[in-house]
Amino acid sequence: MASAAERLDHGMEKREAFGAYLCDQETIQILEPVALEQGWLPERIHKGGIANAVRSLSVMRSPEFLVVDLSQSDDPLADIGALADVCEPGTLVLAVGSRNDVQLYRDLLASGIHDYLLKPINGDDLRATIAMALSARAEPDVPASQPLTKKSVAVIGVRGGVGASGLASGLAWILADDFSIDVGLLDLDLNFGTNALVFDLEPGRGLSDALENPNRVDSLFIERAMLKVSDHLSVLGSEAPLGDPMAPDSAALMHLQESLGEHFDLVLIDLPRTMASSYPGLLSTISDVVLVSELSLAATRDTIRMMGLLKNHAPQARVHLVANKVPPLAQQEVSQKDFEASVEHGIDLLIPADPKSMLAASKQGKPLPQALPSSKPVQMMRNLAQTLAGDEAQAESKSFWSKLIRKAP
Repeated sequence: MASAAERLDHGMEKREAFGAYLCDQETIQILEPVALEQGWLPERIHKGGIANAVRSLSVMRSPEFLVVDLSQSDDPLADIGALADVCEPGTLVLAVGSRNDVQLYRDLLASGIHDYLLKPINGDDLRATIAMALSARAEPDVPASQPLTKKSVAVIGVRGGVGASGLASGLAWILADDFSIDVGLLDLDLNFGTNALVFDLEPGRGLSDALENPNRVDSLFIERAMLKVSDHLSVLGSEAPLGDPMAPDSAALMHLQESLGEHFDLVLIDLPRTMASSYPGLLSTISDVVLVSELSLAATRDTIRMMGLLKNHAPQARVHLVANKVPPLAQQEVSQKDFEASVEHGIDLLIPADPKSMLAASKQGKPLPQALPSSKPVQMMRNLAQTLAGDEAQAESKSFWSKLIRKAP
């Protein structure tokens, strides 16, 4: 059997944009309209799962985007390895399957596939995952020798109750645990912050001390003040007394933000909307803003207002608009189409409402991605985290095509 590298040398026909190998008709019917939206031919969807994919691609060029079904696989990791032997470098692989196994999920991601979706899948999840994968591929590659770029991400909820803090802690966990990025999570809800609580930690006085005595903030102070969640994740928060509300100096906030940026590869700030409007200088060095909203009339209005604030004070930042806790279509107060038309910005990510999963994670004292890593909201969070990680994710992840690279002369 000729390897993918050998077949490339022979200059075979142009690669197809898309191909899929699925085990059941239900999944095929869900994928077909999503494929059509991308301009892909439904005829490229085949029956047979990953075994058929390996057989077929051993005698033809692999498509640029490949969907494979692991449902009938006895050894998914071995089959993914066999797939790597017959595919060309640069192929984006999305796997679907019926095994709800956390370790399998992590092993599959470590092998270099883009994502693994648990069946039965729905069109919205599939659509969002494909969009994120194609967006990530469009990002320019950075040479492996280039050092990681420091990043600062702000998560801002346009209204109370949209789930911005839960999304912030979830993203922080995924960035640290899945991509091994050193993340500093800063919770600037000084009175009611919940990020430390999510990780079952007491916030302490670290943040209060940093804002009251900014001259003390250096690398040693940060090392001692940050609460260690894991090897790659630390959190800094506060539960300031309600009778003595904190009014931090803008310079102190900016100094803390800068110091954290020197200490961590990525600083993720849970930034309350009131803080964002009161201290717009915090936005001036942010690389990415995750703007969290919901499909309601009030949230539509507030999203428009926040977009204006970001346009004026964070023109350098990439804005990722997230519709969180999205109910079924019949229960939506505002449709996605009307929402996007009103705010003049497309929704980058739709996260479905899943109160049962949120309750289960809360009872465990863990963030949702740690407690239920295969849940649908977490699948969507992971897509966003991969976009935010960017080059860091590429540098840390094990290449799916490493075997092919080693084969190259």
